[in-house]
Amino acid sequence: MTSKQLRVGIVQHACVEDPSVNLRTSEAAIRAAAAQGAQLVLLQELHTSLYFCQHESTDLFDLAEPIPGPSSDFLGALASELGVVIVGSLFERRAPGLYHNTAVVLERDGSLAGIYRKMHIPDDPGYYEKFYFTPGDAASASSGPGFAPIDTSVGRLGVLVCWDQWYPEAARLMALAGADLLLYPTAIGWNPQDPTEEQGRQRDAWVTIQRAHAVANGLPVLVANRVGFEPDPTGQWPGAQFWGHSFAAGPQGELLAVGDEREEVLLVDIDLQRSENVRRWWPFLRDRRIDAYGDLTRRFRD
Repeated sequence: MTSKQLRVGIVQHACVEDPSVNLRTSEAAIRAAAAQGAQLVLLQELHTSLYFCQHESTDLFDLAEPIPGPSSDFLGALASELGVVIVGSLFERRAPGLYHNTAVVLERDGSLAGIYRKMHIPDDPGYYEKFYFTPGDAASASSGPGFAPIDTSVGRLGVLVCWDQWYPEAARLMALAGADLLLYPTAIGWNPQDPTEEQGRQRDAWVTIQRAHAVANGLPVLVANRVGFEPDPTGQWPGAQFWGHSFAAGPQGELLAVGDEREEVLLVDIDLQRSENVRRWWPFLRDRRIDAYGDLTRRFRD
């Protein structure tokens, strides 16, 4: 079948305390990607701030903002000026005492195409997200409940966020709802005190699970992760060394572009039509035994 090319930009950068500086850093990267022909730009998780979830403080809820709000308006204006679709990631204040980790999709005309509220929320040393974020619900996306792709001029975007990337169920449900791509804004790093071998195992697992989502669903996968060391201001945790290594994978899990641990913009051409070919060769969706999967809705099969 004939190809359908989409040039995407994947941005990874370090963050500082001042949100306006972080937005300008993201802006410069988006402009660089657009200047090289990108039609879609993916930003990392919570790119307007330091990763504040290393400790718990009610004062940090002041970082949250409504959607639409200042940051989404800023990204929308930039999308309109450059004629690109932008996927950002914001700390959303939905109501007093109700906050989400929310991906926003800005259409090339600047309008808000949709949002996705992170569904899987971790709670680990240095990643105390359950204190800050309510899981997504039936209002998570513009097009319907739960894991619903967002329609844009460049395709149906299956936007998920960070911890969601470890769950094959989330990727599958996006694929079953007609997503053309899977996108993961991410903030993941090492404990700098972990042995080098353990750090390598963690990063390899992170890459492998997402490449597997591409294979199992016959879809391209885009991943943007932040870079740089961010200390825990309380001193209770060694801090996080965000490992970058943003990447794009094709529908057979093939790596199309891979970053390293520095600030950069990855540019990659995705053939959206290739998913059709791959799904014809490997008809995993056809051969699913949906009659036998009832136990997937149980927490554990005792």
